[in-house]
Amino acid sequence: MSTTILERPASARPDEEVPLTFGLVLYNGFQALDVFGPIDALNVLSFMYPIKLYVLAESLDPVTTKSPQGFEHPGSDFSQRILPTHTFESAPTFDVLIVPGGVGNRGPIDAALSYIGKVAPEVQYVFTICTGSGMVARTGFLDGRRATTNKKAFSRITALRPQVQWVKRARWVVDGNIWTASGVSAGLDAIFAFIREIYGSEVASLISAFMEYEPHSDPSWDPFAGPDA
Repeated sequence: MSTTILERPASARPDEEVPLTFGLVLYNGFQALDVFGPIDALNVLSFMYPIKLYVLAESLDPVTTKSPQGFEHPGSDFSQRILPTHTFESAPTFDVLIVPGGVGNRGPIDAALSYIGKVAPEVQYVFTICTGSGMVARTGFLDGRRATTNKKAFSRITALRPQVQWVKRARWVVDGNIWTASGVSAGLDAIFAFIREIYGSEVASLISAFMEYEPHSDPSWDPFAGPDA
């Protein structure tokens, strides 16, 4: 016997009108909040919708936040790991591709880039956080589209693919079915905007109240872009 924690409001869109499957791309050195911020909002969404999450990586080995390049202090031993549910080769089809950022994408990530380049044109939505937009951009999928990224890494990421219409002052940017969030914590604001747009404003409000989080609702709010943006 199940217990309902959150009732789906009458104004919410029905199952057949919304995405129900999500694919999260992981690689060693991913940024924890890039992943767990948006995913936790989706955890709460799963109280109201029959959604599924696929955690995708090059292999089924645990994927760590620890950078392969060793950016951490030599005395540090502090990281978290996630177990993938599928490899890139065995991944099922899904509706929403989620690509987080992290210092790990400064190194070789050929398998992840190849997979992203293959599936991004096929999914219903692409959702990136932080420098995850740079990964999608490197595949050419964002060419001619508006996107944003982490402001501390803005020069480095935008140089990877100048064919993208990079927006410096933005908490998040929406271009058609592509959602790109700025640095790290912006992923939370972007996922709430996504839920509000796709599933309904009452659904987003219930989730934010459950999480006791007040998301920014203005995508142009960006105190991290600098005065020249």
